[in-house]
Amino acid sequence: MGEEEKQQQHKHRHHEQQQPAAALAQSSSKAAGDPPHFKASADVKGIRFGGQLVVRSFTVRRAGSLELLRLLAVLPPSTAAPQKQAAVGSRQQSALPFPSTTTYLPTSFTILAHHAWHTLTLGLGTRKSKVILFVFESEAMKAAVDGLSPPVIPLGEVNRRLIRGLAGCEMARFKFRKGCLTFYVYAVRRAGAAGFWRADDLGSLLEKVAALRDFLDHTAMLALPSQRSITFSAPPVAVAH
Repeated sequence: MGEEEKQQQHKHRHHEQQQPAAALAQSSSKAAGDPPHFKASADVKGIRFGGQLVVRSFTVRRAGSLELLRLLAVLPPSTAAPQKQAAVGSRQQSALPFPSTTTYLPTSFTILAHHAWHTLTLGLGTRKSKVILFVFESEAMKAAVDGLSPPVIPLGEVNRRLIRGLAGCEMARFKFRKGCLTFYVYAVRRAGAAGFWRADDLGSLLEKVAALRDFLDHTAMLALPSQRSITFSAPPVAVAH
């Protein structure tokens, strides 16, 4: 009987020791599945410039949906046959991925200015440009914000006009460094909203940005007059950070 009591006591102590570990694992799994942390637009972090203030005058432009797909190396949905394209009309546009996402890409001026700045400073000036993505909770919110936002804007105005200027909204911020491009991704929802309606789009977008290889030199896009966007016309080369 003494040995049986000892075995039972040992099992009881072992069970008590397992409970905290199980509770910790459960709480960790919940935390991993939690939605992104949203803050008021006045409190969320904006884009950063470091000590090179000249970059604030460089501009970014609002890009089209297909440009975003090319940037992410995502093949667009198969288009309709030529005789059916007129009938498809706007439905083809709505069928594109990330319909509630607004993209700001470096302008040609910015790309040339970065290159010139890097040369004039004997390699000390940054050649890194910024890509800014806003994932809105709905297409209606995207349309409303796009209607009030300028198509071209200096980087120094982005924080004030595109981020702080969205009063009554909450944002979650994500940042990725990909060679000469730094990606800023902002999920945008109404203040006080529960969850995020475009969580699937946001997760897919973040995965695709994280999977991108480093951009080595975005000035190469200026070689062809018809090439106005950063694309994957040549196989990208991976470079260690």
